[in-house]
Amino acid sequence: MSPLPSPASTQTYSTLQPQTLCFSDAAELLKYVTENWRRNFVTTDIHSRELIEPFIRRPFFLLLNVDAPMLERYNRSKSVLDISLHDFVNDDDRIVFRGEPTRSSSLQSLSDLVNIQVGNSFTTLQGLHAHLDDVDLLHPEHLRPSWDAYFMTLASLASRRSNCMKRRVGAILVRENRILSTGYNGTPRGLKNCNEGGCDHCNGKVQSQHSSQECLCLHAEENALLEAGRERVGRDCVLYCNTCPCLKCTVKIIQTGVKTVVYNLTYKVDDASASLFKEAGVQLRRFNPNSRFRLSQMEDEVSGPSVISETKSEPNTINA
Repeated sequence: MSPLPSPASTQTYSTLQPQTLCFSDAAELLKYVTENWRRNFVTTDIHSRELIEPFIRRPFFLLLNVDAPMLERYNRSKSVLDISLHDFVNDDDRIVFRGEPTRSSSLQSLSDLVNIQVGNSFTTLQGLHAHLDDVDLLHPEHLRPSWDAYFMTLASLASRRSNCMKRRVGAILVRENRILSTGYNGTPRGLKNCNEGGCDHCNGKVQSQHSSQECLCLHAEENALLEAGRERVGRDCVLYCNTCPCLKCTVKIIQTGVKTVVYNLTYKVDDASASLFKEAGVQLRRFNPNSRFRLSQMEDEVSGPSVISETKSEPNTINA
């Protein structure tokens, strides 16, 4: 194991004098580095998934994969090996895809454990070292993401739940680094998923100019905002609206869990909104104009803009 210089060190890679430490097995190595976790070490002697996984559980372990184009690696190997390109490719395939007796796991089977990938196509050591300086292996964010990286990763994960045919979008609503809600785009709860034909607009069955066939998909940002307030809405909530909700408002109302919608004035997409409310189990009723408190009556249809919207191996001596 070779202690690395501290970030403030002015030593270059070529002037480092590694101190080699040997261990009887990986467990002894793990015990040592755990007890000395404030120091930096490098090892290239743990090859199998079985041996690597205990290290992965430690918050100070970083798995680095260094690769280069095959012909580049072959040309480099000729300075130390007398081997044909055919044999080199066979050896490479065995190591990468099938593993070998001394390392029970193929490199491909370990790829999901890798923290950092380094491509070494550089023609000089100086070029490689400069690249490693840019990668900054000792930067703490390689082991523990920043808040921005953390939340953006969660937003990307949330987008995988999207069912919208147009694109995958995810959102996370955060306050003081605490998650309030998450959201992704797609049709609202209770309705058929967009990717199952639930939205004619996104599935290209209608032209965007048909206002009565607007997009039914919630945007990820809308969903996150709605979910943040969902518990406040609670069950048996009634929404009163002077005008029958348009389709975009309808899908938001359904998503928040409102059970009853009461309106006064009609709107040009009443039938479409009513159909969605019925499918989602939301009661829609019009205000009774014969009540004691009379509301001014306007034209039944209100005009408005359209919304388009990862084998065992015997422990060997660990040289580090």
